Amino acid sequence: MAFLCWVKTTVSAPKPLFFFLVTGNIMSKKVSYYTKEGLDKLKTELSELKTKGRADIARQIAEARDKGDLSENAEYDAAKDAQGHLEAKIAQLEDLLANARLLDETNIDTSKVSILSRVTIKNKKNGASVTYTLVSEEEADLKSGKISTRSPIGKGLLGKKKGDLATIKTPAGEMEFEIINITA
Repeated sequence: MAFLCWVKTTVSAPKPLFFFLVTGNIMSKKVSYYTKEGLDKLKTELSELKTKGRADIARQIAEARDKGDLSENAEYDAAKDAQGHLEAKIAQLEDLLANARLLDETNIDTSKVSILSRVTIKNKKNGASVTYTLVSEEEADLKSGKISTRSPIGKGLLGKKKGDLATIKTPAGEMEFEIINITA
């Protein structure tokens, strides 16, 4: 979403108005829940972008500026574009961190599937069992067995108890799983 904003200057004669485009979600208040590991990862990434990332971009801009006329300097334009993308990523991470909440892993209710539950499910059709940890969308990593609570399987498992059957609509079609075990 983009917004057109205006700023009135305080210069006495003629009073021009300056318009600028603000992009992004200005009113983002979406709270996201993270494990300590996930929150630390976000903080590290933000720190690296602010220090190393900004330094690299500044170096690229300086090198491109030294090559002459800026009006026809494609390297300069590319470096300035990269700077814009970097600053947008930094703003996005700052917004995520401002609305991030740390989950207390010691208070997980293992009587039903919830966020941070480690759940073992059995595919009723082929008998294959798999174990997943349900995490926030930003922490999901299928290779490490972490699926989002917003994924089709994650949504279908939430609130289920050990022994329950979950019928889940997946991109591969409807599948039925049995909840074998729930741990923290």
